[in-house]
Amino acid sequence: MKHIKAILQLEKLADVRAGLEKTKCYRGIIITDVMGQGIQKGIVQAWRGEKFQTDLIPKVEIDLIVKDEDVSEIVDIIYKNAHTGEIGDGKIFIYNVEEAIRIRTGEKGNNALE
Repeated sequence: MKHIKAILQLEKLADVRAGLEKTKCYRGIIITDVMGQGIQKGIVQAWRGEKFQTDLIPKVEIDLIVKDEDVSEIVDIIYKNAHTGEIGDGKIFIYNVEEAIRIRTGEKGNNALE
């Protein structure tokens, strides 16, 4: 099993979710509003004629736990739906998951993901 964590632009979340919902390997998602800074180092905004620097940019983080055989399909969907080619598109991280347990039934491993 793998944990896929993706940091995306807020406006790309709906596209990513729509893409994920079309696949049979999508079982669920956790979505968190986050703030961060990468290469972009923030943005300059204007309010009432005054310019100011915002160092932390609002993003959205999605977390999915998927079967090993579904990782490439899920990553491709996230990439294709989040990619604009501009700085600030985000990142995708993939981690190993040792175990998953469904609390309601006690199912373990891949069975807990279905």
